[in-house]
Amino acid sequence: MQNELEYYKIGDSFGGNQEWFRNVLMYMGGCAAATACDSCIYLALRQGKEKLYPYDIHHLTKEDYIQFSMVMKPYLRPRVQGINKLSLYIEGFAKYLHDTGMQELKMGGFPGEYSAEKAAQQIKNQIDKGFPVPYLMLHHTMRKFKDFNWHWFLVVGYEETASDFKVKVATYGEATVFSLEELWNTGFEEKGGMILYEWEKIGYNIG
Repeated sequence: MQNELEYYKIGDSFGGNQEWFRNVLMYMGGCAAATACDSCIYLALRQGKEKLYPYDIHHLTKEDYIQFSMVMKPYLRPRVQGINKLSLYIEGFAKYLHDTGMQELKMGGFPGEYSAEKAAQQIKNQIDKGFPVPYLMLHHTMRKFKDFNWHWFLVVGYEETASDFKVKVATYGEATVFSLEELWNTGFEEKGGMILYEWEKIGYNIG
C-alpha cells in the first residue's frame, strides 16, 4: 500500500528550498518557516485555500518563495535553539493563520515519544486526507541523517510493505525516501515529532 501527495515544484526544485534564502538568519535557521511556507503553498494549490499564499499560486517562482519566507519569518523566527518544540511551531504558525483568516486549519502535536508504529498510522491518515506532515528531527545517532539533524521538513508520501514503512520527505528542494523506523528511532532521549493538520472549526484532538 502506498500514497503520495501531488506535491509542487518550482522549476526543477521539488518544493521550495531554504538554501535560496538571502537573509543570513533564514538561510541558517529558517527550516520551520520554510516548512510552513511549503504547507501553505501545497494547501493553496491542491486544496484551493489560496488565502494561505500571498502571491500567484498558479505561477510559482523562486523569487516569490523567497519573499514569502520573509513574510513567514516573524511568525517562526530563527532563534538560538531553533524551533525545537512542536508547540513553538504550532504557536507561530497559528498566528499566521489568524492573520490570514484561515483559522479553520487546526494543528496537533504528535511527540517523538510515541512508537514508530503509531507514527506510521498518523502519517497514513494525514497523507490519505491530503495533508503534508511537518516533521521535526532533533539529534540522530545514524550518520545518514546528518543533514536532517535539528531540522524541520515535510513528509509527502508513504509506502507500506510487509517488512517496512517508508516515507518520502521534501526539503532543500529534493525528495528523499527513508525507513520510518530508522528515522523515528533517533537513539536520543530528546525527541522531535510531527504536526498533524485538520480542517475543523472546533479543534483537533489526536486519538
